Amino acid sequence: MQKITPCLWFDNQAEEAINFYISIFDNARMVEANRNADGSLFTATFQLVGQEFMALNGGPEFKFTPSVSFFVTCETTVEVDDLWQKLSEEGNVLMPLDTYPFSEKFGWLEDKYGLSWQLNVGSGSQKITPFFMYVGAQGQAEEAIKLYTALFADAHINHIERFAEGEGGVVGAVKLAIFTLHGQQFMAMDGGVGHMFSFTEANSFFVNCDTQAEVDHLWQRFTEEGEESMCGWLKDKYGVSWQIIPTALMEMLGDEDPEKAKRVMDAMLQMQKIDVQKLEAARDNVDG
Repeated sequence: MQKITPCLWFDNQAEEAINFYISIFDNARMVEANRNADGSLFTATFQLVGQEFMALNGGPEFKFTPSVSFFVTCETTVEVDDLWQKLSEEGNVLMPLDTYPFSEKFGWLEDKYGLSWQLNVGSGSQKITPFFMYVGAQGQAEEAIKLYTALFADAHINHIERFAEGEGGVVGAVKLAIFTLHGQQFMAMDGGVGHMFSFTEANSFFVNCDTQAEVDHLWQRFTEEGEESMCGWLKDKYGVSWQIIPTALMEMLGDEDPEKAKRVMDAMLQMQKIDVQKLEAARDNVDG
């Protein structure tokens, strides 16, 4: 199981979007689909080139922004051109597909669902990499990376490149950072103060926690200057949304006894931080 999984919030287009992404990426498949009583998709897990994603139909409340994008490393210009053509259809170009000082071929776009992608010719061990853009006060990218790499295991900063004079950013701010959390690669940059967007719950990061102690630790650290929400969701001090979820919750929600699973769901819906002991009591109807 992937430790940290990007979760995409759609209005009612999750299944359509998943099928679209699966059709354009190699080694792509639906892993699991959870449906409502009417057959419509509620949540799903899918893979694109080895990268696991989650998706949900949560309603119109949250929209994607370029604060979170997905950086796709392509081996050839032909591959870039093909993905660009498919992802840009009915989408919005943020940076045209072109040659830049930093790349033989690069482009940044929003697809028809609003999700942001960066396409680049290059090489790397990870095909699709989540990319954070920290908009507002300069220095947030480096500060956030240091927090994340301190919180998670098998974590380190791989590379930081900073803006120099004349490069369009604040001198010394993060132009590009690559870092690793639980063996997974992430990227980040300082986006400046001129952008009129920020992080939203449409992009969140689902963290599979093995123990209640791990849940407690991450929740406490992320919410010190962040914001608690419901059902295991929170925002860190930079506005990034995380779901801090014990694996025990998913196991209990999948109980073969539907009454037990319902009691667990009802209990979870009343929680901010997930409490495994209380979920177990609800499952076993200890107070009933």
